[in-house]
Amino acid sequence: MCGIFAYINYLVPRDRKFILDCLIKGLQRLEYRGYDSAGIAFDGGNESPDVIKKPETKIVKKKGKVRALEEELRCEKDMKLDIEYDIHCGIAHTRWATHGAPCAINSHPQRSDVNNEFVVVHNGIVTNYRDIKKVLESKDYVFESETDTEVIAKLCKYVYDHRENEDMSFRELVEVVIAQLEGAFALCFKSIHYPSQCVGTRRGSPLLIGVKTKGNLSSNFVPILYRDNRGREFQDDVAYNREGTDSAFKRSFSTTDFEVSGDIKAAEYFFASDASAIIEHTNRVIYLEDDDVAAVMDGCLSIHRMKKEEGESMSREVQTLKMEIQQIMKGNYQYFMQKEIFEQPESVINTMRGRVNFKDKEVILGGLQDHLSEIHRCRRLLFIACGTSYHSAIATRQLLEELTELPVVVELASDFLDRRTPIFRDDICFFISQSGETADTLNALRYCKKRGALTVGITNTVGSSISRETTCGVHINAGPEIGVASTKAYTSQFISLVMFGLVMNQDRISTRSRRNEIIEALENLPNLIKEVLEMDEDIKKLAEELYEQKSILLMGRGFNYATCLEGALKIKELTYLHSEGILAGELKHGPLALVDKAMPVIMIIMKDSMYTKCQNALHEVTARGCAPILICQKGDKESQSKASRVIELPGTVDCLQGILCVIPLQLLAFHTAVLRGYDVDCPRNLAKSVTVE
Repeated sequence: MCGIFAYINYLVPRDRKFILDCLIKGLQRLEYRGYDSAGIAFDGGNESPDVIKKPETKIVKKKGKVRALEEELRCEKDMKLDIEYDIHCGIAHTRWATHGAPCAINSHPQRSDVNNEFVVVHNGIVTNYRDIKKVLESKDYVFESETDTEVIAKLCKYVYDHRENEDMSFRELVEVVIAQLEGAFALCFKSIHYPSQCVGTRRGSPLLIGVKTKGNLSSNFVPILYRDNRGREFQDDVAYNREGTDSAFKRSFSTTDFEVSGDIKAAEYFFASDASAIIEHTNRVIYLEDDDVAAVMDGCLSIHRMKKEEGESMSREVQTLKMEIQQIMKGNYQYFMQKEIFEQPESVINTMRGRVNFKDKEVILGGLQDHLSEIHRCRRLLFIACGTSYHSAIATRQLLEELTELPVVVELASDFLDRRTPIFRDDICFFISQSGETADTLNALRYCKKRGALTVGITNTVGSSISRETTCGVHINAGPEIGVASTKAYTSQFISLVMFGLVMNQDRISTRSRRNEIIEALENLPNLIKEVLEMDEDIKKLAEELYEQKSILLMGRGFNYATCLEGALKIKELTYLHSEGILAGELKHGPLALVDKAMPVIMIIMKDSMYTKCQNALHEVTARGCAPILICQKGDKESQSKASRVIELPGTVDCLQGILCVIPLQLLAFHTAVLRGYDVDCPRNLAKSVTVE
């Protein structure tokens, strides 16, 4: 979805050119999330170096790509780039339209008035914005955009103009404002009334803070300090007093702050909706929780809790990112998606590293270890996800049922919530999401937690909402995935779920030979993926034959039904062609009506337990005059005789064959999109992290 980036420097002299370049580059790092316009707000107007005394905020916004915004800034007249600021705050945003069409006036930052007294950038949706807008309009506030965000900026001005306490801080003002908001959001605020200060907050949408200091942080774990009504401070849930006695007493909390302070002589802070925008500046970050309000003032960061949940952590950890800047660069590839497809031999190794002992045929998932006894006692396993993550659960459902001998239910998160599905305390609920921020999946997680189920996260993003809010989980270790259409995350999710099945089956003697077969196949899988990727040129030639078509059908069954669903999704996302993944066993129940000699059909037929049934489907298709494109196992002459074109793949154990079969479809979608002239990394209307329902 939308992207937020803010940069604050305190006693670190930076000229305007550096600040604008930093903001623009931050937005460029977030481009993969999907957007249709961009904008920034920074100190401007008064072109003297002493602008801090007479602050004025300048806003520049533009429809289209970040490069269009960059060009707009270059065209600004009288823009002095050599002015140096010891203290400055700038905020920036990429917008994906929800309320109002893509245009400059609807882009963010949104402002409170023509003087830009308060400006705000926003990810998410304010569901009660119409009610707030109606109240503000009755008080003669004039709105210029169609966005829900503008009400936030104008509400800031209203609260400021009607404040009873002249000493109200920026953070306190923001708390009053967000207390009136309903929905999901991440917000960053800037104001001429609070020069060079920045306030950020989140509720249901990600926001993190990069910290770069020229001094010492007081600790890597910064405590939330609770003060009681007698002015005494506490750093944890254990009641104690400053005099050191053991007596406990009841506390009433008035404020809940912590500070990143210590011996800070100068500091730079970066607010962002994704770590990829921060990593080139610092690897020290703090992930905000829902209802945290973070304020930067005079070089210090303070965080206030709007409300305290029972049992929540009393500190925010300053985490060290392990991501490298090279990981989010294209390298020698033309597109991020192309790079990520070819990274799959390494990404699957990283998913298994330290978890699969190939010598002793053992699998250990450290994130689940403490909860395995509870998982073994459950009545059923539920896998809840959206899109590609949903397909990874479908792909492994059959194996999980085989290895665990438990009922396995796979749910689309949006439908799961619409039905208000019954959940019991002895259910185990898995939540699969590449970003860990998918709104529907996150809402389903909270629904299941309220009903007492054990929750397990399967994500690719450390510090994401799902990874923090689940009881336990597995990090898939696929590495950063920038392309909107997921590729390597799918195969790593697939393997993570296979490993979970093997962990659950660890002590069963009756299935030991099956376990060993799968583990041996996992060891050889990276080499087989490399072999499939060597077919890139052949698949590109196939794309040249198909790119002018209007529809493509993909058929398979058994372990490869999910492969057809995922392949069809990739074709839809990237090429904008209609494509449909069909369970081959359902052909005679409707889809066969679509088949004729003009309809392109891709069939997946592997030498597994479904081979004979897939042969029957192949006969049904060829009897209607169609000569399908066949993805099959090397040496399968019987199937190849009926195909117009054949993609021969190396064989592996049946439950892992879907990983090898999906890669040609990823490449086919990629090459077809390039031939059709589309932006492969940023397909229209789509976003990498879907943080609204």
